[in-house]
This record gives sequence, structure tokens and C-alpha cells, in this order.
Amino acid sequence: MLTEELVQVWRDVIQGDEKSWVLFENGTCVILMEPGDDLSAQAVELLREYGPVHGGTPAGDFGTIDLDQAPGWAVYGHHNDILTYVAPEEAGDDASDLTVGLLGRSKRDQDGRELAVVHVEDKRGR
Repeated sequence: MLTEELVQVWRDVIQGDEKSWVLFENGTCVILMEPGDDLSAQAVELLREYGPVHGGTPAGDFGTIDLDQAPGWAVYGHHNDILTYVAPEEAGDDASDLTVGLLGRSKRDQDGRELAVVHVEDKRGR
């Protein structure tokens, strides 16, 4: 999925015009509830800590959210403000919660290791 398409999905999905957020290459979005001076650096630090998956720990846990504002799902983990988008075409015909969750968790893990920021949405109103 193109970066522009991912940005639009998150713009449609995130509720609240005042929320700043940072998008990573594989679709993981970090919502910054208390945005600091450098949004990108702040998001990288959060994803560095909460992105990588470690089996048998809370970092391996996940849940899925069926999105109303966009096709597909958001997958969450052990940090409430870190979500990963999974498009219907990624999940394929077996779009069970388990399949979608494992795919989203894998994408979050990859983003948490690569830490490649592709978009910053600054809503601080400066």
C-alpha cells in the first residue's frame, strides 16, 4: 500500500482533530497523546520500546478492531496508542481475528525494528 493511502486511512480512522501521530513504513501508527518537541523522535522511542514482539510477554499480545471509517482492521498490542493497519487484501480470504492479528503484530514488529518514519501529522496547532 502506498504511503499516501496509509496516511489517508489513518486520517479517516483517528478520532479527534487534535491528535498528532507518526506513521511508520509498514503501517504502524503511533498516536502521541502528549506530543513533545520532536514528534518523530518521540514516536521512534515509543515504537522502539513497544514495537518488537517478544513471545511469552505482553509484547506478543494483540487484539483487532474492525474499522468503520476505512476497509480493514487496526491491530493493537500492549501500548494503547500504537496501532497497525491491515488492509483486506493483506489478510486474504482467511480474514479471521487470528490471521489479521498475527499479520498486524508482525508488521508492528518489523516497524519496531526498522523504525522508518514515513509521515508525521502535527496537530499541535503551533
